[in-house]
Amino acid sequence: MNRVAPALLPSLAVAVALAIPRPAHALSCDEIMNMVNVNVPTNIVVQTMKDSGDQFKPEDVTCLQREGAPSEVVSTAKSMVARAEPEPEPVREREPERRPSMEDDEDFSDRGNRGRGGQDDLPERGGDDGGGDPQELKQAIKLLKSKKPLTATVMLYHLLEDGDFPEHTTKINYYLAKGLSDLEMYHGAQYHYMKVVKKGPNNPYFSYALPKLVQIARFTGDDTELMRIVAKIPVDAYPRGAKNQLYYLMGVRYYDKDELSRAAKYFGQVSSKSDLYLRSKYFEGVIYNQQGKLKSAVRSFRDVYRQEVEVYNDAKDLEEVERLKDLSLINIARIYYGIERFDESAKYYDLVAHDSTYWPQSLFEHSWANFMQNNLNQTLGQILTVQSPFYASDEFLPEATILRALTFFNLCQYEEVERLLLDFENTHRPMQDEMRDFVKEYASSEGKQLADQAWDTYFSGDRGANTNTTIPKAAFNRILRNQNLEGIVKHLEMMEAEERLIDDQKPAWRDSVGIYVKKIIEADRERYKRTAGRLFLAETARQANYISDLLTQSEIIRFEVVDAQRVDYQYKSQNIDLSGGLANREIDFATSVDFIYWPFNGEFWEDELGYYNYTEQSDCK
Repeated sequence: MNRVAPALLPSLAVAVALAIPRPAHALSCDEIMNMVNVNVPTNIVVQTMKDSGDQFKPEDVTCLQREGAPSEVVSTAKSMVARAEPEPEPVREREPERRPSMEDDEDFSDRGNRGRGGQDDLPERGGDDGGGDPQELKQAIKLLKSKKPLTATVMLYHLLEDGDFPEHTTKINYYLAKGLSDLEMYHGAQYHYMKVVKKGPNNPYFSYALPKLVQIARFTGDDTELMRIVAKIPVDAYPRGAKNQLYYLMGVRYYDKDELSRAAKYFGQVSSKSDLYLRSKYFEGVIYNQQGKLKSAVRSFRDVYRQEVEVYNDAKDLEEVERLKDLSLINIARIYYGIERFDESAKYYDLVAHDSTYWPQSLFEHSWANFMQNNLNQTLGQILTVQSPFYASDEFLPEATILRALTFFNLCQYEEVERLLLDFENTHRPMQDEMRDFVKEYASSEGKQLADQAWDTYFSGDRGANTNTTIPKAAFNRILRNQNLEGIVKHLEMMEAEERLIDDQKPAWRDSVGIYVKKIIEADRERYKRTAGRLFLAETARQANYISDLLTQSEIIRFEVVDAQRVDYQYKSQNIDLSGGLANREIDFATSVDFIYWPFNGEFWEDELGYYNYTEQSDCK
């Protein structure tokens, strides 16, 4: 829809005035929105609609709602919708059996239920599927509006189960989803909202159900269901309440397909007022970096880092912002590292706060920047922190041992290098073999269909139930940080919590709606576990390749050690007088006056992390 330029406002006012006495003229959604968008007073727009004498179609009402027309305009359009003649009441062969009501059980009522819903987000009657609502459906909706979702969902479930009103199935699904959401049974709600959304944008409940799906996805962090449908929804059909999320998901979709320009286009459409804006800016930086536009990438990452956090009131949103800011700093540091400006790289690594989730990773990468500047004792001190007990069980950084060995190699302490690398190979080769064999087991087409079993191998029952493994907890933690996998894991946990919530209900609800929702959960759980299993296998394969590369590096360094030792022995044999004085070498403790130094006794203290500094002297000749 094109907006009218300000210069055309006078002529448009004349056009409005001339349109009033022409009752035969049919006003379209676009014509109405043109008046709204150029700030024609709402009362004039409403009067113009009434004087047109035309009857609006339900599609016009949906269009006005989607485009954000004022409520008075939408209400006027609804009141002028052509109503179908009511169909005669169907003759029923027998009186339906009376369903048990929640009020029949004195111990069971909707008082105190955990729902937070009300009528604020319930569609108006103009969104009906057509025809008059059956009395049972009207009563169920009334109960939802009265914040009695338990009783309402029982009635809606039986309406759906009986199938006596097929023309109202979409409406029943929508309100059943709404009731389950009010009860905090979000997977059951997602299932029914998805049924509504699959009817397509022309369905009057589409624009209500899709934002609800978005809300559930944001709650779980799992976009799996939305990713299944987002590409099938025309952009001009995005409801206002879901536009930013759908733009963002389309950006992610094209990014995953390596269509970077198309991805950037969608990320660029996310509103600056959306809580997804910083995520989109972060992706923008990543895309620029991959395209080799390093200055633009740094600019985008700096925009994320400089974002004011005061505008975010929600603690979860604030945490997300802080994480994005830290990741942006790390990415800027990596860019400077990549162009060998190691001093600039180190400055940005230093900006990552010690209490950040990403500080151990940042500190490790910082140690590489110090190594490249030949600050070897600082390198060893930083590695000591990331390998301390504070992070050993949570941070999987096997490359730190390789860097530690390289640092001692540059100090010509060859025995220490060989000790470190042999220990590394003995620990990580069985780990790499287990990962490789595990991935190979499910590599065939038949194996991929059993990906849910791959997930259960390590995660059935309690997390990490498989104790017969060489893979440490830290490696599992690293694998599970895959954002898509993390969201699915949280969704699986939500399913388990939902089943417990069902079991806590009174029999009248638990044995009807509860059984039905549990069947939905059970069927979907296997599908979600297959998806989790495939992602887990892919991440495991990446980690296996990563460890394989490190093992190869270890072998190369040990070969270099042997060659260096040969040269060293040859030098010593030719300079016998020099070897005796090396043992009596004094250690220089020259340090900065800005710090107080004391010897490390092997005991780690949290406030010392990141400040360790070695005093190793080079044995190189």
